[in-house]
Amino acid sequence: MTQVIQNVSDTAFMVAGFRAAENERPNPLFRDPLAARLAGEHGGEILATMPYSVVGAWSVVIRTVIIDELITRAIGEGVDTVLNLGAGLDTRPYRMALPEDLRWVEVDYPHVIGFKESRLTEEAPRCRLKRIELDLTDREALRRFLADMSARATKVLVLTEGVVPYLTETDVTGLAGDLRREEKIRYWITDYFSPQAIRSGDKLRAKFMRNAPFQFKPADWFGFFGALGWRPAEVRFVWEEGERLKRPIPLPLRVKLLLALAGLFGSRGRQAGMKRFAAYMCLVPD
Repeated sequence: MTQVIQNVSDTAFMVAGFRAAENERPNPLFRDPLAARLAGEHGGEILATMPYSVVGAWSVVIRTVIIDELITRAIGEGVDTVLNLGAGLDTRPYRMALPEDLRWVEVDYPHVIGFKESRLTEEAPRCRLKRIELDLTDREALRRFLADMSARATKVLVLTEGVVPYLTETDVTGLAGDLRREEKIRYWITDYFSPQAIRSGDKLRAKFMRNAPFQFKPADWFGFFGALGWRPAEVRFVWEEGERLKRPIPLPLRVKLLLALAGLFGSRGRQAGMKRFAAYMCLVPD
């Protein structure tokens, strides 16, 4: 199979494509009118090559709603600065109801920032938006950036949507420490995947995105962050949120039958564990 996804940055086009598809539904869970413009032909090509793209699209849609709600709550609790690290083709500054004086800073590779600015040059964000070209694995540059942003803020939220899994454990350790060092960073929204989900996902990703593999695979995801001074203030599991939003996971019939059999012969704890394969969580410093 031709590898349309050549690097991690290409996953941003995939995500934009999924959000564009949601925008076209009769009753979407959110509106993202700029997603199709950003996804473009490349995003469409990626989606056309993906196996089980319906499940992938569902996951992106549910995680988008979760993160929107977590951001909205944090702003209500006094956040005046959002740092979106590895922002990709996210359009929240344009589509969410945000305070005009909120500072929103997007960080990504130069080619991603340049592409995004070229596509959105005529659009007006709903808050004070700034974009920064930066490689998150450049520790010294990242530390300078975080210190500068913190000096200008009262309370900061950091978002790393779909970023941490592609980093090495060493990189995540460094990132967690750098964020923890800044006292004004009070919230960190990031991903969670169970070990079982990572193993299953690795097999699927090897078929169509082996050029962008998951590298962060701790045996105990929560324990890993806890040891670095971050505890989960809120955890939203994607499966459970889909049910809450009346948008259950669209599993193939074969998988549904297997889960039904597991439900008949397995314990309730095991059933709940199977559903808690992925989440988005809001971490706060200890």
